[in-house]
Amino acid sequence: MEYMLFVLDMIGTIAFALSGAMTAIKKEMDILGVMILGMVTAVGGGIIRDIILGIIPPQAFREPVYALSALFVSAFIFVFIYLKVIGYRHISGLYFQQLLLAADTLGLAVFTVVGVRAAFENNMEMNYFFPVFLGTITGVGGGLLRDIMAGDRPYIFVKHVYASASIAGALVASLLWNITGEKTAMLAGAVCVIIMRFLAIHFKWNLPRLKNSESGNKNF
Repeated sequence: MEYMLFVLDMIGTIAFALSGAMTAIKKEMDILGVMILGMVTAVGGGIIRDIILGIIPPQAFREPVYALSALFVSAFIFVFIYLKVIGYRHISGLYFQQLLLAADTLGLAVFTVVGVRAAFENNMEMNYFFPVFLGTITGVGGGLLRDIMAGDRPYIFVKHVYASASIAGALVASLLWNITGEKTAMLAGAVCVIIMRFLAIHFKWNLPRLKNSESGNKNF
């Protein structure tokens, strides 16, 4: 089980590092900015989770393999684009955007169920509210920090039921935890997040919001 958790953490780390690095590149940050934003996106949610649990210092500092992996992935993608191995125009293309959304979705799914596991592992079920909350904050925390640092409106509040998918996946995992066991619950929760995200992206689902007629904003 520990090996599986390591693999899941590494998958989520790489996926979110890619998401953060690509956001930084689009913002025309230098290589240090790309690496920092990639790392913060990858380990930010876990740091918030550990602080809530009272785990000091957080895992990201006690086991730096995740932060170092995020730094390496971020630097790698920057160098590839800088040396024109990958053309800058390609990162703005539809196909690459779809890959980026897929990576972001995978990271969200993985970190959501890892957060749920952390709550149960610390015997903090609290009528399922706490596992769902912790799973959600672990899943969306890194992306929230990424958007704030990049100067964007946080993605979780405006697009493709992002946080809602994390909440649903965390709830599924929490409800199944004591019924099906840890592995099945985590798998079901992650699959729930992925399905909801891809359906929302494909059908352009968004939660209802108010339209400001003066600024001309429209629901989309």
